[in-house]
Amino acid sequence: MSISDPKHNAASRDAYCPPGYSPRPLHIVLVLSDLLGQVSPLMLTPAWLALAAIACWPWGVRRLPVAALSLAFTITDWVGLALLPRLGRSFGPVTPPLLALAFGRTALAFAAGLLWPGWPGLLLIAALDLAISAAFFYSTWIEPFHIKVTQAELRSPKLYGRTPLRLLHITDLHIERITPREQELLRLVEELAPDVIVLTGDYLNLSSVHDACAQAEAHDLLARLCKIARGPVYAITGSPPVDFHDVVPAIFEDLPITWLLDAVEELPPPPNGGPTIQLAGLCCTRKRHLDAPRLRRLLDGSPEHEFTLLLYHSPDLMPEAVELGVDLYLCGHTHGGQIRLPLFGALITSSDFWKRYEMGRYEEGSTTLYVSRGLGMEGFGAPRARFLAPPEIILWTLSP
Repeated sequence: MSISDPKHNAASRDAYCPPGYSPRPLHIVLVLSDLLGQVSPLMLTPAWLALAAIACWPWGVRRLPVAALSLAFTITDWVGLALLPRLGRSFGPVTPPLLALAFGRTALAFAAGLLWPGWPGLLLIAALDLAISAAFFYSTWIEPFHIKVTQAELRSPKLYGRTPLRLLHITDLHIERITPREQELLRLVEELAPDVIVLTGDYLNLSSVHDACAQAEAHDLLARLCKIARGPVYAITGSPPVDFHDVVPAIFEDLPITWLLDAVEELPPPPNGGPTIQLAGLCCTRKRHLDAPRLRRLLDGSPEHEFTLLLYHSPDLMPEAVELGVDLYLCGHTHGGQIRLPLFGALITSSDFWKRYEMGRYEEGSTTLYVSRGLGMEGFGAPRARFLAPPEIILWTLSP
């Protein structure tokens, strides 16, 4: 059934944005940072001067060059952030990430001044500031636009005699506008020519949920995706704060996309016959105590001999998927942390299991889970940046 079916929309209103949804702490922080994003960096000139004064205070006779260094890098960061929307790369506010960078640089300079206030210490701080600038440039201008195509294969005795199925998983578009990243996505989809495409939610950026221009561009992107798709396209909803019940239908209107809202569809059998694949799509409320029973009801009575592919936005139903014998479980939501630390990985995953299912492939029992890093980035005041977590689409080959 298409998402634009009015009866389907009316019956599904509660599932889009379920009653009683309570924002998570990260969502609250992002909303607060968005308020800060409405303040012009120019209005915070006293704050930049104060941070420069704090940075140079322990340096004694070398205070002036340290203060000048602090202000120079603040201005450089400001220009780099301000150019992103002007050049159509990303569209986040300048002030919150600029403050974060300024606080980080100030803390480093202050600590170095206490520990090593000589010229070698000053050279070290200059080198560290340059390294921060390089990481900032890479994470905002380069990595978010380098989409990685992950090739994955799953063999199952349940697919005996079946022609291998090439299925492309796309998630977390988080569209603000069509940028070089979305253009690259379309090029890759046309080049890969998958048999089936599945979308697992979060179609708009948090900042753009009610932005008419972003909605129109999301519809345009999906329409172009359908135009180049060789086979059927299936979709589910994502997080309640992103995929609103009064927004998503307009994005999907008149598109040949089958929307799975607590529904099971059988993928078309291969031309030479063989077993079917049942595709189960579950709406995400971000509450395991609600979603786990709904998953059990959805898959109740499913034939054990059929291959079951579950689409659910978050990885948080993995224990239940294993219990129910799901063969392949595809999701996104975590962004792989979006900004990762070397050797440690994600600091934030927005998952109830934190780092247990932060990104990539996991095998438990007879169930394979893949947590995609997705394509887009968080909204509101969060930096439009990816570091060690490049955007990703996954091409699955399902074989006997």
